[in-house]
Amino acid sequence: ERLFVCGYCGKAFNRPKKVEIHQRVHTGEKPFSCSTCGKTFSEAGNLRKHQRVHTGEKPYSCGACGKVFTSPANLESHHRTHTGERPYGCTICGKKFSQFWNLKIHKNIHTGERPYQCLLCAERFSDPSNLKKHQKRHRRRRSYICRVCGKAFSGLSNLEAHKRVHTGERPFRCDSCGKHFSEAGNLKKHQRVHTGEKPFACDQCGKRFAWICNLRTHQQSATG
Repeated sequence: ERLFVCGYCGKAFNRPKKVEIHQRVHTGEKPFSCSTCGKTFSEAGNLRKHQRVHTGEKPYSCGACGKVFTSPANLESHHRTHTGERPYGCTICGKKFSQFWNLKIHKNIHTGERPYQCLLCAERFSDPSNLKKHQKRHRRRRSYICRVCGKAFSGLSNLEAHKRVHTGERPFRCDSCGKHFSEAGNLKKHQRVHTGEKPFACDQCGKRFAWICNLRTHQQSATG
């Protein structure tokens, strides 16, 4: 039988088409594109599997419970919930798992690796389920913490505004004079210099002020 050899790694195939498909591993070529989301694939079969994400098609059915799946691999993985099979064993402690993903997470206990990080406070976890529990506590407290100084805020928008204290970013620009500000509220206050707006009035004499701090100073001087 004639064999067709990959010029990159020497692996042999019985058909030239298989060599062509295999060589995309080396070249990175992905000629098959999803018309819905634009994601690309090296094989037409992988594109067809992916498209089920968009179509909702689940052609593989479990004979035990009737649950349906998009791929045979997912069906096979599901079957283990019925059979109790645990083919993935930890080489360090011998513990067995029905899913390879669970074994991979378990290994973090031995290596000390913590790849799952909270984006709010930077705390890291070895197990994604522990990260989810941690994030729920943030949501209950509505606490958003600055990684630089540790200051906590009740809303994400408040944290984002605070971060500019550290970065020096000033994205809000006055159209009249070009001065920049870190917060939209500060820009709005500044613009009263140009508009002459004085929204704060003294309830004793009626004198008006552009900023509340000036009104308070005025009231304090009036009371002695």
